[in-house]
Amino acid sequence: MKHSTTYVWLAVIFCVCLVSSNLFVPRTWQVGSLPLQLSGAILIFPISYIVNDCLTEIYGYKAAMRVIIMGFIMSLFVSLMAGLVTMLPAPLYEDNRSLSDSFNSLFGLAPRTAVASLLAFFAGSTVNARIMSKMKEKAGDKGFGWRAILSSLGGEAVDSLIFFPMVFAGIMPFQGILSLVLTQVVCKTLYEVVVLPLTALIVRIIKKKENNVQYA
Repeated sequence: MKHSTTYVWLAVIFCVCLVSSNLFVPRTWQVGSLPLQLSGAILIFPISYIVNDCLTEIYGYKAAMRVIIMGFIMSLFVSLMAGLVTMLPAPLYEDNRSLSDSFNSLFGLAPRTAVASLLAFFAGSTVNARIMSKMKEKAGDKGFGWRAILSSLGGEAVDSLIFFPMVFAGIMPFQGILSLVLTQVVCKTLYEVVVLPLTALIVRIIKKKENNVQYA
């Protein structure tokens, strides 16, 4: 099965962004003086959707799904290992126990986050790739901007609606969860719109380099 170096790099970036964003999820922050909050994952997770758009646009739906499944497996592995580390015995020295407790408080959510992340990620990324692919079938190479925005909006909405209620149920009030869902979807979509010229430029450069080769 043929894979170009560019395809491999995009796959690696996608997986790194996904795994990193799962680690940043528990760190929430308030949006200015507004009664809204976002997850720390907002800084990096949208990049995975941009890469997903590039993969689907350049290499096709099946090639994008291979990377999605790869990211699914990598995220599961890291989450399971993090959960396993939190179950190790306490440190020998008292001075190290506060650091250990901080680590456990963060990564203790790993198994719960893993299940939510895997379900949400797979559903959201699949919806994103499917919308992107179907729109391209109808419009051809025209309208990449609309495909990128609408596919990301659909994928991010599905992802957030699954992920945040599963992770923060019982930890955060319903109003807070709803705030996270709405602000994440809006901000991630705006993120996509802002960087769209760069995304389109990257797609054009890679298409030219790859000679529009489609990977089944």
